[in-house]
Amino acid sequence: MGKRSLKASAIGIAKAKHAFQRREWTQEYLASAVGLQTRQSIWKFFSGKPIERHLFVDICFQLDLDWEDIAERLQYDSPLMVDIEVEDVQSASTIDELVQEVRSHLNPIIQAQCGTLQTAIDLAQPLALEHVYTDVELLPCLTNQRWLEVTDLQPSAITDQPPLLTSAQTRIPALQAVAQQIRLLILGKPGAGKTTFLQHLALLCNAGNAFSHCVPAFVSLRDLAAKLNDNSFNFVQYISQQWSACQLSHEKILTLLQEGRVLLLLDGLDEVSGDIQTQLSSQIQTFADTYSKNPLIVTCRLAAQDYYFRGFTVMEMADFAPSQITTFVQKWFTSTNSANPEIGAAKAEQFLEQIQRPEHQSIRELAVTPILLHLACLVFQERSAFPKKRSRLYQTGLDILLVRWDKARGIQRDQTYHLSVSDRVNILSQIAATTFEQGKYFFEKAEIIPIIASYLGTLPDSDTDPETLWLNSEAVLQ
Repeated sequence: MGKRSLKASAIGIAKAKHAFQRREWTQEYLASAVGLQTRQSIWKFFSGKPIERHLFVDICFQLDLDWEDIAERLQYDSPLMVDIEVEDVQSASTIDELVQEVRSHLNPIIQAQCGTLQTAIDLAQPLALEHVYTDVELLPCLTNQRWLEVTDLQPSAITDQPPLLTSAQTRIPALQAVAQQIRLLILGKPGAGKTTFLQHLALLCNAGNAFSHCVPAFVSLRDLAAKLNDNSFNFVQYISQQWSACQLSHEKILTLLQEGRVLLLLDGLDEVSGDIQTQLSSQIQTFADTYSKNPLIVTCRLAAQDYYFRGFTVMEMADFAPSQITTFVQKWFTSTNSANPEIGAAKAEQFLEQIQRPEHQSIRELAVTPILLHLACLVFQERSAFPKKRSRLYQTGLDILLVRWDKARGIQRDQTYHLSVSDRVNILSQIAATTFEQGKYFFEKAEIIPIIASYLGTLPDSDTDPETLWLNSEAVLQ
């Protein structure tokens, strides 16, 4: 089938120019809003020349015009196909019916994208996400913006636990938070459950159990970035490509977007390189401004988040509370022992009993992070006990967070100052040794940078100029 095109009628051009002048825009601005790099198509639109149908419809939407009132005629190589597609859009008696229709088409895609738990831990068989998913919570106050001092964090003589860990922070159930915020940026540590939450939300939405008025669009920004080969990208085009296998016309997708019926889930802004991250961030803001009625959720690492989006609420993924650890453990052992649920339940009970013992306090502290709790469950599965040499467990945890987490997901991160994995481990070891000898478990940035600088100064070809070393050390710490 040839390219479809539309052109404006003489009356349509007059209406469009009036709407354009009323907004006091430039043609360059309108082109950017539609996702174009040049204004050539905008000029053609106002000159009454044919342009691609989806661009014509997008321009009319930006100008708050009904494209059917502006268009002069349709041009298709296959008139029969045109009539069928237009009729399909008009035959949906309500937008709710269209939502149901699109969901049924998308179900295989959503299941393939979101049905399996993504993890950097090797498993003989993948786990179905819904079998182990545990409801998560969000913090409305970011932990890196609490203006705490070292003295606020020192362990109490009574509890031997830092006040930061024992004080009651406000926690909001994640599903409640997303229901209340149409635009949300979720930050979190590696392995905190950001991707898993978005996958769960996509599955719920497609089943009609959350955002029941919407169709979910789950987008791995890492995968999207790998496919970008030009500068004309926008999210509407990408969603159309994702859904093309379902035979969904561009008109149906635009109808959903214009009615605020697409739940856009963008995962892993930190997992793309700097230049592309800038481009994606710009397009996220453009989409949010253009299709403002659609709920939009973005995830990013807490330490890597350098972009702020206008109109977005920012929250942080909370660590697991004791009740969440219990739920996850019970689900995990039941799911991994599906042939013998009784054995799974018994192992979960053993795990929960042993982790409460005083000698396993350090493992309890690791278990608040979902990925490390997953690791602890895997170790316990084999031995029905925690290892006596806890250093082996710590070593595996470091390997997951420093190496396997990115490798399993195919991530190549930008690094201002490149360090090998062994160098990173050596620096962490030096920081640990120095601060432990000083009896410090919390410390200021200014105390750590000299330790990093000392190590960098020993590397081959290192620039030992004090100012350069300091700047490089700050980059490494970040």
